[in-house]
Amino acid sequence: MRRKLVAGNWKMHGLRAQLNEVEAIATSAAANPLVEVALCVPFTLIAPAAAVAGTLPIGAQDVHEAESGAHTGCVSAAMLREAGATLTIVGHSERRADQHETSHDAWAKAAAAHRAGLKVILCCGETEAEHNAGRAERIVQSQIEKSLPDGASPDWLTLAYEPRWAIGTGRTPSLDQIESMHAIARAKLRMMIGEAADGIRILYGGSVTAANAEPILSVENVDGALVGGASLTAARFVPIIEAAAMASARN
Repeated sequence: MRRKLVAGNWKMHGLRAQLNEVEAIATSAAANPLVEVALCVPFTLIAPAAAVAGTLPIGAQDVHEAESGAHTGCVSAAMLREAGATLTIVGHSERRADQHETSHDAWAKAAAAHRAGLKVILCCGETEAEHNAGRAERIVQSQIEKSLPDGASPDWLTLAYEPRWAIGTGRTPSLDQIESMHAIARAKLRMMIGEAADGIRILYGGSVTAANAEPILSVENVDGALVGGASLTAARFVPIIEAAAMASARN
C-alpha cells in the first residue's frame, strides 16, 4: 500500500520567525507515523528549517537543471542538498505560468535533482481555460509524457496533480473529477513505466484545507496532498496531516 504523503509548499513565505511552526509541524508528523510529511520552504529557510525539523524532510520549491555555471539567481541540486534539503518540487503551475517553464524544463530539473540524490515532486495540471474546453485529460497526459524523467521510480518520484484553477482560489474539483483525473494520471504512468507506476504516489493539490482534506484523501488513487497556504501554520496544517492518517487507517 502506498503510504500517504502530505507535503507543504510555503511558496514565498517564511522567515526565521516562523521556525516555531516548522517545529510544531515536525512534532505532529512524528505523532502520525501512518503518514509521511514534508515541508518545501524558500531557499533561504532550508538550512535553518532542517536544523530544527528533526526527522521531518525539508525540501525546496524549485531547482536548476545545471550542476553549476553562469545562472545568476539560480540554485543547483547540490546546493540544495548541502543546505539540508532532501527533496524538491519541479514543474509547479506557478513556475509554468509566472516563469514560463515548460514540461521539458520540468523533465530536466527532475533528472538533475535525481542525479544529486534528491527526491522529486513532479507537478502537472490544466488551466481553467483548458479545463472548460474539455482538454484537461489531454493536457495532463501530455505533461506527464514530456516531464517524466528517465528511471522514474517510487523510490524517489512523486506526481502531483494540481488543477491550476483551484490553486489559492478556494475552489476544488468534485470528488468524482479528482478520482477521474488521478485515474488518468495513473494510467499514463503505467503506459510509460509499467508496473512500477503502481508504487508511485499521486498527490492532489489545489485549495486543500482541514475542511475538505479527509474526503479528498479518501478518493482512490489520491495518495496524499500538496498543500499551499494551509501549510504555513501548524494550526491549519496539522488537521490535514491528521485527516490523512484517518484516511490511511481506513484503508
